[in-house]
Amino acid sequence: MAAFVLERVIAAPPSAVFAASLDPGLHVRSMVRYGETMVEAPAGGAFTEGSTVTWRAQHFGIPFRLRSVVFDIDPPHGFSDRQLSGPFGDFLHEHVFEEHPRGTLMRDTITFRSPFGPIGRIVDRLFLREYMRRLISERNDLLASEIEATPPEWRPLGTRGAVHPMPRSGRPRTGAASA
Repeated sequence: MAAFVLERVIAAPPSAVFAASLDPGLHVRSMVRYGETMVEAPAGGAFTEGSTVTWRAQHFGIPFRLRSVVFDIDPPHGFSDRQLSGPFGDFLHEHVFEEHPRGTLMRDTITFRSPFGPIGRIVDRLFLREYMRRLISERNDLLASEIEATPPEWRPLGTRGAVHPMPRSGRPRTGAASA
C-alpha cells in the first residue's frame, strides 16, 4: 500500500472546515482541472454518514468511474471515505480537523493500492503517489481559499481583517493585499 499525509492550517474554525469538506459542490469545483464530475450524488446537499457518490474522471488519458462511501463522520473532528468500486485496488481518505491557534489544522491521510500486484506497486512508487499528493494538495488549496474568503466573524481573535488566504508556506499573509 502507498500512503501520504498532507497538513494545512486554515484560518477558520474546525466546524467550518468540516462542513466545507462535506460539500459535494466544493469537491467538484476543486477537481475541474481534472474533469471530474459527479454521476451520482447524495440527495439534499452535503455528504452524510453512509452517503455514496460516483465520480467520472479522466486521469493519464484513461476514463474511469469511482464509487465511494462516506463513513465515520464525527463532527467537527473528521470523517473518512473509501472506494467501493473503481480504478484502485483499495483507496481510503481520512480527513481530520484539529483546533489550531490560527484556526484549524486539516490533515488528510491517503492510503491506496493500485491493482495488478507487483506492477501496481511499482506504479505507485514511481509516480502515482506524487500525482495523488499533488491532486489532493490542489483540492486543499481551493478548499482553503473558499473558506477563508467567507466573512471573517469566525476567524481567531487577533486575525480578523488581517489574514489572507494561506500560502503554501503555512504562514498567513498580512496587510491590505495578497501577494
